[in-house]
Amino acid sequence: MACKWIDVCPLRRFEEQGKLDKKWKKQYCKGDFTKCKRYQMEEQGIAHPDNMLPDGTINEELI
Repeated sequence: MACKWIDVCPLRRFEEQGKLDKKWKKQYCKGDFTKCKRYQMEEQGIAHPDNMLPDGTINEELI
């Protein structure tokens, strides 16, 4: 089962642009998405930056 936010997550755009490794999607989006910090924050209605990775780190290179 995939994360319900996969189609609107900005990380998909970064992946399509070749800026983000597909490992993130495999591990979190189509894996254990409940461990994704983005998912957790989205579920709580907490704003988070587009360049925040599933592990909670901020990647300043993603714009």
